[in-house]
Amino acid sequence: MQTPMTHSEHIRAITRIGLPLVGGHLAQFLIGLTDTVMMGWYGVEALAALVLGSTVFFVTFLVGSGFAFAVMPLVAAAAAEGDEIGLRRITRMGLWLSVIYGALFLPMFWFSAPLLQALGQDPALAAEAQVYLRITGAALIPALLVMVIKSYLAALERTAVVFWITVIAAVANALANYMLIFGNWGAPELGVAGAACASFSVHVISLLGVVIYARTSLPQHALFARLWRPDFDVMARVLRMGVPIGLTNFAEVGLFAASSIMMGWLGTVALAAHGIVLQLATAAFMVHLGLSNAATVRAGIAHGQKDPLSLRRGAQAVIALSAVFALVSCAVFLLWPEPLISLFLSPDDPDRAAILAIGTGLLVMAALFQLADGMQVLGLGLLRGVQDTTVPMIIAAISYWGLGLTTAYLLGFTWGFGGTGVWAGLVIGLAAAGVMMMSRFWLRSPQATTAQTEFSPKS
Repeated sequence: MQTPMTHSEHIRAITRIGLPLVGGHLAQFLIGLTDTVMMGWYGVEALAALVLGSTVFFVTFLVGSGFAFAVMPLVAAAAAEGDEIGLRRITRMGLWLSVIYGALFLPMFWFSAPLLQALGQDPALAAEAQVYLRITGAALIPALLVMVIKSYLAALERTAVVFWITVIAAVANALANYMLIFGNWGAPELGVAGAACASFSVHVISLLGVVIYARTSLPQHALFARLWRPDFDVMARVLRMGVPIGLTNFAEVGLFAASSIMMGWLGTVALAAHGIVLQLATAAFMVHLGLSNAATVRAGIAHGQKDPLSLRRGAQAVIALSAVFALVSCAVFLLWPEPLISLFLSPDDPDRAAILAIGTGLLVMAALFQLADGMQVLGLGLLRGVQDTTVPMIIAAISYWGLGLTTAYLLGFTWGFGGTGVWAGLVIGLAAAGVMMMSRFWLRSPQATTAQTEFSPKS
């Protein structure tokens, strides 16, 4: 009988898997930040079009990535059982569902201007955003396929390659933006269209990279053999897990989109301060997200091995790591608010003092936000590892929208706490989700490991 892993061994395993995933998420975050900064250099109108178009793309992508997130625990469990046929079938059907989803949304991207105008956007801005979306819309399918293959690799604990592919993509995106937005190095000056072309190119190159790696490093899985062949039983299983995950992602991103709208009601300065603090909080959140992905993989392995002791110890280890980072980021936000906010401000900005004053208050809430957001995303990751996604989706909807948004509005406007009240509502909503998801995991995890995963011997 194999000796159970100790807590310290679990910490080392999670760190080995999680650090490259954290780095990959930070690199992905830098891609979006680079797009925003460079387009800001190009022009305010172009930046507005980019923000509008990229928001539509990101939300659509995030919902569709539910299939990729479903692949991760399913492949981890199949690999733990030694079921190479099963993990191949899961990954292939994740690819199928991603293609189907992307194809369904292509018409929306192509005819996005009328839709954006119907949502109250300026016609000129909507037309420019449509230029962006028509090009990046074609990248939705490659982007989702990359996510599926990255999840397959992460489930097999090959996270270093995920990190390096994302880093290379971030560098390539910056260079392509510099060339195509501004017309450098002999390229035409394309503005918003240049940013879209850069994004499309990066997604396609990333797809080629992960496909080549998967084929050459894991030939025994024959991942792309008979890719044309449907497997409806497994497709239904990935669909059942992927749709709730995608809707959970939508609920969370919708919470932050709504908070930005509320901050806009308080004025341009408040919205600018909100945007800066949200960037800082998002950068810190990438660490928790990487640990959550590692938790999904480790929990998926324990689930596949029917090992409740490893499941519990691994969960305790990843919670401890997340808590330590949350405390460190809390201290940084509380001790150095002005230097952090100043990174995003020009020294001669006329609104600098006002933004610093509002932002400093918001950073206090962002410090509490780290504890709440870390808890809820780890709860999600652990529950996904034991293939529990439907109830977490319901918890997310109730916590984010029912409690979080309602409290944000009441505190921010009815009771007059302004931006600090809006952020307090976010903290309350996320904390409620974290408590409920963690409670569900600890109450259900022993039973979850007894679930049987069966595949027929089809290839």
